[in-house]
Amino acid sequence: MKFQRHSAIRELIAHSLVSNQDELRRKLRRRGFEVTQATLSRDIHELRLSKGPGGYTLPSSPSAPRNGAAGIEDDAPPSVAEMIESFGLRVNQAMNQVVVRTAMGGAQPVAAAIDREGWPEVVGTIAGDDTVLIICSDPRRASEAEARLRAILSS
Repeated sequence: MKFQRHSAIRELIAHSLVSNQDELRRKLRRRGFEVTQATLSRDIHELRLSKGPGGYTLPSSPSAPRNGAAGIEDDAPPSVAEMIESFGLRVNQAMNQVVVRTAMGGAQPVAAAIDREGWPEVVGTIAGDDTVLIICSDPRRASEAEARLRAILSS
């Protein structure tokens, strides 16, 4: 099933504009693939899709996996940058905390990615549906986390 789903994703990306994960999920559903946001995020990572102003694009490297077979590197969970690029909307600091607003359903994958990174300024995260609360040890550390996230969001 994964191979067929990856093939369908490649075909959709190659032949039509897909600007976000929700749109891709809807197009897959029309083709008979019901996927969760988490599965779709993993698929995007495994297929090494890039997201730019024109939506998702396929990797241009001929050495990139074409059949959904993932190497050791592909088994790594998505990075904070990948999650912020996919879901992030805005970032604001409030004293020793940073609030990240995401697309609906994006907060938990963003929080999990931040937790996995082990940033020294982050004590922990709490995620809802579209908001991540990042708790830092002090306002200076929160400012560092906010600056990191803003840099990712604006890239």
